Amino acid sequence: MSGIAAGFSDGLILPAAALAFLGWLVPKLLALVWPEGVRPLLALALVATLIMALLGVVFFLCLYVWQGVPVAALFELGLAAGLVHLGGLSLISALIWGPIMILSVAGLPKHWVRETW
Repeated sequence: MSGIAAGFSDGLILPAAALAFLGWLVPKLLALVWPEGVRPLLALALVATLIMALLGVVFFLCLYVWQGVPVAALFELGLAAGLVHLGGLSLISALIWGPIMILSVAGLPKHWVRETW
């Protein structure tokens, strides 16, 4: 493996930065179509968390593929075992994107027009 793919998947800094950026971006994008208010803000946080968990699974699947691991090898023990493994990695990655996402969600009310915090 060479070039950008090797630098992206072999190190820790770039994948962590990508996850942190997604943790900031997902709530911002949801806020564009989400209603204002405290209860909708809590729902937005929940939906953003679920989206980030799903993105984490896809992210780690892509990292495995970029490192040359065949997809069949990931799901060798079955679909459920492979998804549990990738899901576990996604949950661990919440240590990186979780705090960034919380700060992103907490900053959304300052852009509200109709509701006040």
